[in-house]
Amino acid sequence: MHFSVKTFYSLSVAFVFLFSCNPEKSYTDISPTERLDPSRMDAPYPEVPIPESADLTSPRWKGIDLSPLAPLVPLSAKEEQKTFVLQPGYSMTPILTEPQIKEPAAIQFDGNGRMYVLELRSYMQDIDAVGELLPSSRISRWEDKDNDGIYEEGVIFLDSLVFPRFVVPFGPGTILSMESNEDEVYKYTDTNNDGKADKKELFASGLGRSGNVEHQTSFLTWAMDNWMYSTYNSKRIRWTPDGVIQEPTGNPYGQWGVTQDNYGQVWFQDGAGGVPRNFNFPIVYGNFNVKEEFQKDFRIPFSLVKLADFEPGMRETKPDGSLNNVTGSAGSDVFRGDRLPKALINQYFYGEPVGRIVRQVYSDKKEGITSIQNQYLDIESEFIQSTDPFFRPTDMATAPDGTLYIVDMYRGIIQEGNWTQDGSYLRTKILQYQMDDVIENGRIWRVTYDGMSRDKKQPKMFEESAAELVEHLEHPNGWWRDKAQQLLILRQDHSVASDLVKMAKNSTNELARIHALWTLEGLGLLKKELVLSFLVDKNVNIRIQGLRASETLYKYGEKSLEKSYNEMTLDADPSVVIQALQSAYVLKITGFEEMLEKANQSNQAKGVQLVTEQLLENIAEAKKLAATQYTPADLVLYNQGKTIFDSYCATCHGVKGLGTPTGAAGGQLIAPAFSGSPRVQGHPEYIVKTLLHGLTGAIEGKEYEGVMIAMNSNDNQYIASVASYIRNEFGNSGSFVTPEYVAKIRKETEQKDGNYQYDALLAEVPKALAPQDSWRVTASSTSLQGVGSTRDPSYVFGFKGWKTDENQKNGSWFQVELPKAAALTEIAFETGNEMNPRKFKVSVSLDGKQWTEVAQAKGMQGANTVSWNHNTEAKFLKIENLEDADKPWGMRKLNLYAR
Repeated sequence: MHFSVKTFYSLSVAFVFLFSCNPEKSYTDISPTERLDPSRMDAPYPEVPIPESADLTSPRWKGIDLSPLAPLVPLSAKEEQKTFVLQPGYSMTPILTEPQIKEPAAIQFDGNGRMYVLELRSYMQDIDAVGELLPSSRISRWEDKDNDGIYEEGVIFLDSLVFPRFVVPFGPGTILSMESNEDEVYKYTDTNNDGKADKKELFASGLGRSGNVEHQTSFLTWAMDNWMYSTYNSKRIRWTPDGVIQEPTGNPYGQWGVTQDNYGQVWFQDGAGGVPRNFNFPIVYGNFNVKEEFQKDFRIPFSLVKLADFEPGMRETKPDGSLNNVTGSAGSDVFRGDRLPKALINQYFYGEPVGRIVRQVYSDKKEGITSIQNQYLDIESEFIQSTDPFFRPTDMATAPDGTLYIVDMYRGIIQEGNWTQDGSYLRTKILQYQMDDVIENGRIWRVTYDGMSRDKKQPKMFEESAAELVEHLEHPNGWWRDKAQQLLILRQDHSVASDLVKMAKNSTNELARIHALWTLEGLGLLKKELVLSFLVDKNVNIRIQGLRASETLYKYGEKSLEKSYNEMTLDADPSVVIQALQSAYVLKITGFEEMLEKANQSNQAKGVQLVTEQLLENIAEAKKLAATQYTPADLVLYNQGKTIFDSYCATCHGVKGLGTPTGAAGGQLIAPAFSGSPRVQGHPEYIVKTLLHGLTGAIEGKEYEGVMIAMNSNDNQYIASVASYIRNEFGNSGSFVTPEYVAKIRKETEQKDGNYQYDALLAEVPKALAPQDSWRVTASSTSLQGVGSTRDPSYVFGFKGWKTDENQKNGSWFQVELPKAAALTEIAFETGNEMNPRKFKVSVSLDGKQWTEVAQAKGMQGANTVSWNHNTEAKFLKIENLEDADKPWGMRKLNLYAR
């Protein structure tokens, strides 16, 4: 089914697709060639010269053939279907194609089985990546209304995005997403059920990074342990009823793809590295160098496309012109469905779009260490191959119907513009085959197996009761189990506690027991007795899950579990021993270092030896880092703050800053968590005023048992140390608070009588104004900021940043015009690479003509904050450079604060 042209144009304004019921021609029959210039097929064909900079004797260029050739011709989905070479019994069927979707890069499903598609519509629309950072990408949502297996009805759920990094369905009509070069994850909700998000709320900060679009955070993923993981970030975040918290992790090293297996082990897909990463142990315990994790010849792909059209050039080309080393992998899934052969369950799949293959990976675990191999290495093949050079698998997912879906971007260029510039090897091959004009396509395929039909029961979890969701925890399809667990936790419905405990204890389904355990953990209802029963279970996987879940109880004060961690290091199974040691290590239980040393001496299993040796090395490195991580003055504040917190604050706020549980039923806290708190990490005035004068009443609508009493009887050093410690522990990252700053706030609020109420305090604290499209940002000059960028000074608010097109000079300026006046009181920004303004002034204005200077400062490398006491309303803010320098002036992550 397809939408008519008339319908498309009339309703694109409303961001809704409607479809005609009698298509003249199926979309799967339409070839992209119908949208291409027909003259591309005319001879003579382009003669592509060897770049002057090319060294034809180097491994990259030696043997290159740039003979004029006819252009490659893209195929319709129906014709592409014929090019797949599959293992016996398997088939692939298109279920959604262009023009309904364009440039699909990832998919996710919500609780009613609706498929969200991440459409990166600005990705490499020409060979120079022009416009790649324009707000032209979108997230669409699709449904199979008539249950015929084809997703025929869609809406544009979220439009005008700058290269979004992921889509996470997060309950009814709600998703999470983040744009490129930004640091914030936002929650988008459709409040009126029209299919379009109309409400945007900050969900979490601190997850972004800058760089080209292939090297930024992607695939935020809710895992079985109720934490969310993403590529590039050495941290994990978690939704709780009290807000989002975070914890540090190892470096995931992933690039495009995050998934988990049936036991909650998260796998990260490397991009340029071409292989999965960090699949041996949970990333929260750090990174481990496992030399034998890739079996011999794992990196060799078996591609049927023989064009030598990849960036490594001739050095990674087989004699037949195909790829000889995995180099550009993307997208991944551990298949956990029930409508493909059982041999596929819990096996890892990932795409290699440069090689035009999808690989199936089997795992072999010995002595606590997992090694992996291509399932079809012995016959020199892959799970999916294609002879079509435009087949570009970028994601895959276990679907609600129990099968496997493959996302195919179907395009010519699959490498970011940094690698297609003038003089590059890849550019010559793209031009030789005229691949740069094959854009704006995309197909999603369903993989099926002979004799195994898809599950036609469509999920309706949003309409189901909590008791019905609990039943799905026993479903044979892991997608159903994961989604039911997530929705139960988001609902925070404690009425099913007894059902979950019964399932965790008595179910004959191992995976149902595990999901019930983690659902209880996510509801704040997990009890020590259940955990202890898991630790003595005869099933190895159950014992491991019990150890992992017990960590939450320990963090909330159940110190008696230290005995269990010690006992479990004597388990007969190396994997259980490893888990006990890793839990003890991450929790820093009493004597954990001695535990590691003892296990290293007594247990010779390879996995135990590897883990203990590397954790002991990590401990030694951490001790060295602790001595140099902070300046001497900051270190004094940090250490003093830790002493005060441990002896006083932890009673209510928890030993790990997660809050102390209270209430007979559990799930309540004496005081709010500090971990990941935007209030704690935000403007320091909030925490200093709270410490000085106390805080009572509801916080963001939630009541706590405890009351924060005033601490103003303590000196400024005391207040500064506590504030600094809390802002830089528990996974937090904030500026240190000086005693001088505390003295300033103490003086300004000396007439304050009684505790603050939350809303009143919030009204006093300067608030960061969220950048809006209606802000007009200008500058005396603006430089391009990499491939795909434009001369847009508004990049200043993100990681990419802004810089002048010339060296610093007196009089150069940067200006922001707001749509309406605000009581501006402070600015903050970051600089690097010696691009800090040597000296600058800040001025404000109501009309952009009459200016008032409010501050002068010297710019510093790193973080800069300038505040002033002039609380006059202003629509314009100007930062003006006052000195020349031999470097450009640059800023990023600019924040404007107003009272």
